[in-house]
Amino acid sequence: MKILQHRFFRFCHVATGIFLGFTFWSSGMAKLYFEHLFIGWIGPPWLIERLAEFELGLYGQFIALSQVIIGFMLMTQRFRSLGAVMLLPMILNILMVTISQHWVGTPYVLAVLLSMNIFLLLMEFPKFLPLILEGRSFHSTAKPQTWKGHAVWLTGLTVSLLAVGLSYYALTWSYFLVGLGVLIAAISHRADGT
Repeated sequence: MKILQHRFFRFCHVATGIFLGFTFWSSGMAKLYFEHLFIGWIGPPWLIERLAEFELGLYGQFIALSQVIIGFMLMTQRFRSLGAVMLLPMILNILMVTISQHWVGTPYVLAVLLSMNIFLLLMEFPKFLPLILEGRSFHSTAKPQTWKGHAVWLTGLTVSLLAVGLSYYALTWSYFLVGLGVLIAAISHRADGT
């Protein structure tokens, strides 16, 4: 486990979390944004409309919102461990849909994203030991997070989600609001006082 503390692995750990977070956050935002006018490299952004044809539009919105929240957790790094756990079933579900729909190429992209998520979970594994080995305590070198920091992070998430509604009225201002929300969440660690 000592090798996983090497600077290169720590960099890959953070970079993988941010990449996966941005990937799923932007994908969810593109599904929810006005006319899908939001950056994102995985899709499809029209998923809600497609599912609405089968009276599953609400389910499509749930998927998009889940992608936004899970991606935001990973991208801003505050709840990276929890986001990595939540992302695993999301990727597996999306993978099963793409395989059953015979989408060409997409399962391969999702397989790469899944392997990145597994790497992230392996890097986060020491945090899961107290859950696996109940009753044992482990020394943590992580800086403590506070409720104040959590509140600041939640404010950032809320501001970003408000931008989705604003995109239907003032697109340019909504992009500003998204950036502000991400910035607030990214600096939430400062509210912890560490």
